[in-house]
Amino acid sequence: MNFAFTPDQLALAQTVRDVLTAHCPPRALRTGRLPAWDRLAEVGFFGLLVPPEADGLGLGLTDALPALEETGRACLPGPVVETAVAAPYLLPGLPKLASGEIRVAVLPPGAAFAPDADLADLVVVARPGGARLVSRDSVRLTPRPGADPCRPLFDVAYTGSTPLERPLEPALLRATVATAAQLIGVARRLLELSVEYARTRRQFGAPIGSFQAVKHLLADVAIAVSFAAPLVHRAAVSADAQERDAPEPGGGDTAWRDARTAKAAAGEAAVLAARSALQTHGAIGYTEELDLRFWLARAWSLSAAYGGAAEHRAAVRAAVLAGDTRRYP
Repeated sequence: MNFAFTPDQLALAQTVRDVLTAHCPPRALRTGRLPAWDRLAEVGFFGLLVPPEADGLGLGLTDALPALEETGRACLPGPVVETAVAAPYLLPGLPKLASGEIRVAVLPPGAAFAPDADLADLVVVARPGGARLVSRDSVRLTPRPGADPCRPLFDVAYTGSTPLERPLEPALLRATVATAAQLIGVARRLLELSVEYARTRRQFGAPIGSFQAVKHLLADVAIAVSFAAPLVHRAAVSADAQERDAPEPGGGDTAWRDARTAKAAAGEAAVLAARSALQTHGAIGYTEELDLRFWLARAWSLSAAYGGAAEHRAAVRAAVLAGDTRRYP
């Protein structure tokens, strides 16, 4: 079987990269909360997973995966995954979702705060009795401290809400896989920045990239990313197969097992890339002036989003020990 991405999928990713390169440079991360959002809407990014009857393209998560990696590579701010991936499943007929005019934030189960909720027109809040949908007019947000300045956190309180008609679990599965894809993009960019710096920074009369210790450090990151990326691709295939063949919500099926495996591996690869980038750059890596800090913070914040590596590995271990050794959906 051919598991490579199709030319159309890669062309879509290249289009997104070109837009983000032009309209979401590092300097835009210092001044704006939604750089390139309108431009991405123009090329149809937010309508990729929206059904055709709601003016979307009706594609699968696998089709959008390379483009989602590019949003992580560019450290794109805003509720990208929630609006482009979770919302099309939870609110498939929502007007203006495909055009990017409506933004959605999500407060997942077990999470204390909702990221980017100040930019959202609608907030999905997980509650024991079922998920609730809260409009901007009914929500009260309190800022909370967080590691990522481009992904601020908010405590969510509200005066009125409506129940969601669709189950939250399948949307969380897709958001988990999409976040893993963003982490792959973050890790790739951190590795690029580290390699570039290692080639130009000189000590003892030679580039530090020529030192064996630095080579091994960056090689470990490259290996971690190379192992994690196919797991993310596999999880997207499983998510699409579940929706197409057996849309079964729940945490114990094959799609969730694959999603948890991908999120754990991608999160660990991104955190390793962040740690190695700091070691390669030295003390300058901590400074406010260096753009590296945006990708460091994004790796740390996304690795904890929709469950950390330890949580997902524990769930995968429990599934395997319970006899779930299936390889395909």
